[in-house]
This record gives sequence, structure tokens and C-alpha cells, in this order.
Amino acid sequence: MSFDTPLGLRADSLQFLDAEPADGQRWSTWPATTPTERGPAPHPAWLETSAGAFDTELGIVKTGKEADVFLLERAVPGTDGCILAAKRYRGGDHSDFHRSHRYEEGRRYRNSRDARAVAGKSSYGRLVAAAHWATNEFAALCAAWEAGIPVPYPVQVSGTELLMEFIGDGRTAAPRLAQARLDRDGYADAFRQVTEILQAFARSGHAHSDLSAYNLLFHDGRVVVIDLPQIVDLAANPNGLDFLHRDVLNVCTWFERRGVGTDPEALFAHLVAQLW
Repeated sequence: MSFDTPLGLRADSLQFLDAEPADGQRWSTWPATTPTERGPAPHPAWLETSAGAFDTELGIVKTGKEADVFLLERAVPGTDGCILAAKRYRGGDHSDFHRSHRYEEGRRYRNSRDARAVAGKSSYGRLVAAAHWATNEFAALCAAWEAGIPVPYPVQVSGTELLMEFIGDGRTAAPRLAQARLDRDGYADAFRQVTEILQAFARSGHAHSDLSAYNLLFHDGRVVVIDLPQIVDLAANPNGLDFLHRDVLNVCTWFERRGVGTDPEALFAHLVAQLW
């Protein structure tokens, strides 16, 4: 039987208090986050939240222009923990947010100093932009999760690092839809799921704005959408409907090439109708 101690540690983890992180490890960052930096409650049963847990680096999953995704194990020593995806946005001179201005319309920074720094592309400004995009993606994932949209569960955000559910089997990541090998019926079902994702975003007043077969995962017959930092508010962003139309054309063109009949203009009109 386990119980919570006044320090927030599970009794079954007290025996590990003398342990120290080894190379490639750190103490779990969960206790240092605030409730607003944690994913929606109730937290999934698989999520390790003990203050006695270590975060262990397991390698890199994907590199990108603005961020890299790493594999992380969070576990109390000697126990089974959970595997997480750690998305780390780049700051300094190693990031590339050159496309951000069109997505950022309708968004605000915390203060005018941060906004000026980002606009001036200073080193501080790039760090602010990295943290800003991590926070944006975390908020988008939380909203999508609560709306029932199939996204990885957002575990927490801390500075420029976003931790989320790892979609895959064991330590093997699920393939992107572009890499999946499906038959005609499989592609047709995947298209049905993607249209439902588009519709759910539209009903919430948003567009993914960069949707394609490369940021959709396919796992156990289920399509999961990822990469949400550039999600746009269709009311606040003057380019919102253009982004939505591009999303529709991207996915319809891809599925057409795989033998699935689509009508992108009819789908776009249907999505726009969901906004009002």
C-alpha cells in the first residue's frame, strides 16, 4: 500500500532518496512545474509523477528546423516508468523561426520588451520565441486533448522543453502517415479520420495550418495529429482561412494520389460552415 507524504513523495519511492542521477539522467522536472504548466486533469494512469523519479535520455527521435524531439524515460529507480517525447525548441543562433510572422498574427507576447526582442531577432529574442512557441504548442495540445482531438497527451512545459506522450510501441515511434503502408480501405479510413480531425479543429475555431501526411502519425489503425505550434485562430488571424484551405488541399491531394476520392472545395466549404 502506498500513500502520499507531506513532501509529495510516494512512500514507495522514499527508499530511493539517496540515489543520484547518473550521466544522461536528471531528477524529474515534474515537481518543479506549476499546475498551469501540466497537462489536463485527470492525469493518465501511465504518467509517472513521483518526485523520486529520474528522467533518462534515450536518444533522438527527430530533428527539425525549430525543434528536436528526444526520447525520455521517466521512472523511479528500480521500477517501470513511462516513455515520453521531449520536444526542445532551439534558442540562440541555432533556431529558425523565419516563417513565424504569418502564424503569429493575432497572438501577443507577455510584454513589449519581449515583442521587440523577437522582432529584432536578438539572441534573447530567439530564446523568447522558442519558449513562446513551446508554450503555444502546449496550450494547443491541451485544448485539442480536452476537445477529444487525437493528439499526444501534453505532459508538461518548462521553458523551451515540451514533454508529451510518446506515440509508438516500446521505444519505437509510430510511423508518419506518409510512411504507413495501407491498402485502399486503410487509406479510405485514414482519410475519414483526417476529415474528422479537420472538422474538430474548425469547430473549435482553429486550423492546424501546416497539416500534411508528415505530421500525422498512424498507430494501431488510429491517426494522431502532431506538430501544433503554428495552430492559428481563424477569427484572430487574417490569414486563417487561407491556412485552412491549404490544409484541406494538402491532405486531399495526398489521399487522391493513393486512390481515395476527395472533393477539397466541398470539404473546405463544410469546414467553414462549422465556424458559424
